[in-house]
Amino acid sequence: MLRTLARIPVVVFFAAVEAATFLVAFCLGILAIGLGMVFLFPPMVGMVRPLADRARRQARAWSGIEVAPPYLPEPPPPRPGPDGWYRVDRTLYRTPRYPAWHSRFRWLLRDPATWRDLLWLMLDPLAKLLAVPFLLVLPGPAARAYALWVRLLLGHTTASRLAGRVQHLTQVRSIAVDSQAAEMRRIERDLHDGAQARLVALGMTLGAVEQLVDRDPAAAKALLAKAREASAEALTELRRVVRGIHPPVLAERGLADAVRALAMDSPLRVSVEVDLPHRTEPPVEAAVYFAVSELLSNAARHGGATQALVDISHNGSALRVTVTDDGAGGADPAQGSGLYGIERRLAAFDGVLALHSPPGGPTTVTMEIPGVLPTPWHGMKKMPRWKTALVLGLWATAWCPLFPQGLVAACFKIFNAEHIRSWFLALYLPPAWQWPTIAFMITLGVIMYAFALLLPAAHTDEVERCRFAS
Repeated sequence: MLRTLARIPVVVFFAAVEAATFLVAFCLGILAIGLGMVFLFPPMVGMVRPLADRARRQARAWSGIEVAPPYLPEPPPPRPGPDGWYRVDRTLYRTPRYPAWHSRFRWLLRDPATWRDLLWLMLDPLAKLLAVPFLLVLPGPAARAYALWVRLLLGHTTASRLAGRVQHLTQVRSIAVDSQAAEMRRIERDLHDGAQARLVALGMTLGAVEQLVDRDPAAAKALLAKAREASAEALTELRRVVRGIHPPVLAERGLADAVRALAMDSPLRVSVEVDLPHRTEPPVEAAVYFAVSELLSNAARHGGATQALVDISHNGSALRVTVTDDGAGGADPAQGSGLYGIERRLAAFDGVLALHSPPGGPTTVTMEIPGVLPTPWHGMKKMPRWKTALVLGLWATAWCPLFPQGLVAACFKIFNAEHIRSWFLALYLPPAWQWPTIAFMITLGVIMYAFALLLPAAHTDEVERCRFAS
């Protein structure tokens, strides 16, 4: 109760701050859009977004509901053309100052979240004041209802989610291209230093045999024996390179058996535990296999480990692999231990790597790749009963403040028919309070209808995200 009482002054204070900020932002917007002072538009947005970010943090702190920022990704910095000039539409500039400002202005202007922030800033002071009585009576539901209100207006939009996904995929594609190029260079280096050198030596040996076969058959026979050994070594080297590209056991038997085979070849005593109901896609299996191989190699060469445990399991649709060794610990991705390369390999599949390696050991590395295992989907889930009842209640009552107590009363005021008071609440108040009460009723009705429309839409969007993730 004391915590709730402490929250009420904070709510009232920020309601006043938001109302004052909206007035200032509204004036700046009129100057920027209406009078052409476009340089005032970015500062206006810069006033609003910190308050919106604070509302998102407050929703998470008071109710546990996460509200992710919906803003579109920032534009990249301008790049000069071949002639060194910066181009904006059909105009060229010597410096990137104006092109950078122009791209930022267009980004803020075209981002739907900018205008949703302004709508939230206009309505949120009223929503905060309406929430104050409920914080005294039902603090838990009131905090949750306010967090849902914040998520409806300040949460993700389809455009921002798609834009963020496109940006993420662009980064992942760049990582995948870099990793592929590095892998090709490694294969080329292995072939050049291993199999190619052995084949060149084999060719020179056969050339010497060709010269000695008539003059010195015994020496030729000895060289042929060396050539046979060299060909066997070259074949072994080629097989090693092929296994480094994609091990045959991985393609034929899957990740579990491939890791077991890897454990048998490791100098460590490796135990493998597998709880995997389905196979994943071959690229995912290859990424995890080589990551486990790198971790076991690091444990043997750098950590001084003698035994290790590899646990392969699943967490819903996510593949989780944990590698633990009894080495000296102190592993650090920044020290070139191969962990950075593993992170980049996993990043191509939205995977993450968690490392726990205190000095003295043990070292535990957990890798998780989401959304790579199939999970059953049981169809559309219904809204909770309380939410359905709330939506029905909003539809049943929102008409009262919006129409008779709001719009109809406003018409009576406009046409000087205040003497027909009927049951219009605002017309019974002193004249100074009539228009504010009418505006309050209209705003309240709009908010109630907005909740009645947005609650089912938000639930459907959440279910679609769960279905897509599965």
